[in-house]
Amino acid sequence: MTTLVCTNASAAAPATRTRRPYPSFSSYVTARRPVLLRTARSLTANPNDAEDLLQTALTKTYVAWERIEDHRALDGYVRRALVNTRTSQWRKRKVDEFVCDELPEPDPLPGLDDPAEQQALHDAMWRAIKKLPARQRAMVVLRYYEDLSEAQTADVLGVSVGTVKSAVSRALGKLREDPELGLVRQ
Repeated sequence: MTTLVCTNASAAAPATRTRRPYPSFSSYVTARRPVLLRTARSLTANPNDAEDLLQTALTKTYVAWERIEDHRALDGYVRRALVNTRTSQWRKRKVDEFVCDELPEPDPLPGLDDPAEQQALHDAMWRAIKKLPARQRAMVVLRYYEDLSEAQTADVLGVSVGTVKSAVSRALGKLREDPELGLVRQ
């Protein structure tokens, strides 16, 4: 018994109609565009920028369409393209600089026009902070001078976040009651 074997798959295939290069890409975009646009809007502040971002990501997806093996994971692929494209845009952002004759100075805070007053407040604050117990002082310095979060402060000191919250709250209460700071504030 003889078995027929086809050696050329294209010769055995019936003639196909002329079709667009990626018909399933257009159906994918039609079906998933609202969801993907919501994702793009979450990555940008401007709705117009979100649409541009989505178009760029879809262009990258279209170019790679043949290489994408699992079409069930297309949303993940497009989302990754959105994030990568947005990251690239953010890195390339241009900061406009303008030449001017005078540097713009910030408006002075009321009551702190005098540099001597600012220095007096600074010194009074440090004297008040030095009066705090060592643990509270460390937490206040890490939270407000080093600008660490409560979780980061807790990690640095090896305590819980709740301990940081309560100790900082007590320390701020003591600083509010400090008579030396009250005199400077008036």
